[in-house]
Amino acid sequence: MKDKICESAEEAVAPIKDGAVIMIGGFMMAGSPLRLIDALVERGLKDLTLISSDAGVPGKGVGKLIQAGMVKKLIASHVGLNPEVAQRMYPGDAPGAGSLDCILVPQGTLAERIRAGGAGLGGILTSTGVGTLAAEGKEIISVKGRDYLLEEPLRADFALLRASKIDRFGNMVFYGTTKNFNPLMATAADYVIAGAAEIVETGTMDPEFIHSSGIFVDAIIGGEV
Repeated sequence: MKDKICESAEEAVAPIKDGAVIMIGGFMMAGSPLRLIDALVERGLKDLTLISSDAGVPGKGVGKLIQAGMVKKLIASHVGLNPEVAQRMYPGDAPGAGSLDCILVPQGTLAERIRAGGAGLGGILTSTGVGTLAAEGKEIISVKGRDYLLEEPLRADFALLRASKIDRFGNMVFYGTTKNFNPLMATAADYVIAGAAEIVETGTMDPEFIHSSGIFVDAIIGGEV
């Protein structure tokens, strides 16, 4: 069995290239893989598409990627705590103005689109957004007299996750709110990199309490806080 443990965060994110589509788990800093994000910032990549619940805050979490000008497109549900997003969305004289394409998705819809991507589904039907600007350009399907938006699945080239505990095969446990998006994103990316607060030997965790299977994980680092 291949050893998935990497010696450093830098080694773990080395396969990521310019233009990649990346999912990052967690909500704000809860459940976000901060060591992996820092290592990615050091890479200085460009033209990334970032799929995340939020945009972090300036200089913290995924906000570091936006601040570094590495993100070309952001797909998220909550960006209000990071003013750099608005600064980069619109043309102007500010640094990076007009460089970011931001697509806002209701949080439940975002989660279900990722779930659909991981399950190999063609999309989901949701009534959220029907009759609003969110429906523009989307197919509307009527079921038993009620209209729904067809929302397409989301997948990524890479997912960066943060587990509370992980074994050497990649089976993961998430405590509390660190469950946000991490288990979903594990299924919806071609290459999954997991950072964890604790690494244990394979077979030492109770299978009844594992939240995400190691079959999805390609690379592992420890040292996440």
